[in-house]
Amino acid sequence: MSETSSPTSIELGLDTFGDAYTGPDGELLPGAAVIRDVVEQAALADRVGVDFIGVGEHHRPDLTVSAPDVVLAAIAGRTSRIRLGSAVTVLSSDDPVRVFERFSTLDAVSSGRAEVIIGRGSFIESFPLFGYDLGDYETLFNEKLDLFSQLLEEKPVTWSGTMRAPLSGQELYPKTESGRLRAWIGVGGSPESVIRSVKYRIPMMLAIIGGDPTRFAPYVDLYHRAQNELGVPAMPLGAHSPGHIAETDEQAREELWPHYKTMQDRIGAERGWPPATRAGFESEAEHGSQYVGSPETVARRIAATVTTLGLDRFDLKYANGPMPHDQLMTSIELYGTRVIPLVRELLA
Repeated sequence: MSETSSPTSIELGLDTFGDAYTGPDGELLPGAAVIRDVVEQAALADRVGVDFIGVGEHHRPDLTVSAPDVVLAAIAGRTSRIRLGSAVTVLSSDDPVRVFERFSTLDAVSSGRAEVIIGRGSFIESFPLFGYDLGDYETLFNEKLDLFSQLLEEKPVTWSGTMRAPLSGQELYPKTESGRLRAWIGVGGSPESVIRSVKYRIPMMLAIIGGDPTRFAPYVDLYHRAQNELGVPAMPLGAHSPGHIAETDEQAREELWPHYKTMQDRIGAERGWPPATRAGFESEAEHGSQYVGSPETVARRIAATVTTLGLDRFDLKYANGPMPHDQLMTSIELYGTRVIPLVRELLA
């Protein structure tokens, strides 16, 4: 944890992309049904004491949520305390003005519980869908991040760039009651991304989705060093990783493995990866970035990562491939009732 953190202040959240899955009859559920289940899952997370629920943006058949802020607004109406955010919002193919307006509106309807995690996204479907050239990939993100960082100040903005119309003394509404929308930048692991986070004074959320989490330690060191060198006040640090929880390690791994393989092989076919192997999965579950197992196993591994990297926030992506709703609900309940208390105890 950072110097300003304590076991009680560490935030422990959950993320979902609304992965498509089958119903009890074995047939693939409509995306609408999956989205309604996401709302139910978030309501359970609120009841069992989870700090944050993140919903990711995608534009493909296997990941059903294309408008996280709308789903989060529905969740706001069913919850009272859990913080609500995207995981992530693909800023490069969106309009920073509309992103701010949508999430400041979410902040209003949720009584100040909204936040946004912005990023490039790990899929590219949104670029052609919304009329953007992938050749402008870097420029799109850099310009839009520059504008978005200014909009977060909630003051009149004058800005010009090459990827959208200029602004002159523009104010946006609604403004947040706190005076600043809580925001993060999702970072996959490059020094340039780390420096960018510090430059724009938007905290970093590491996407640690493969390999030993300790390999991200150099990026964490760079994050803190850059803050010192640039005179930026200390900012929180978060991480997002996948996982699944059941009563025993064996049960958790047996439940997750077939869905993990389905997901990895589908994405791998698009990206030229070899098929997922059970040995590779077991290695990730044992030493890598899959937090899979009993509540005790998962809590120990989360506490170790929080300590090693000095995290202020850890979000577990609980939906991984076409896992059924009942297994997801059990994983959420165990995370809130057993993992979170044990993590806090281990960090005390």
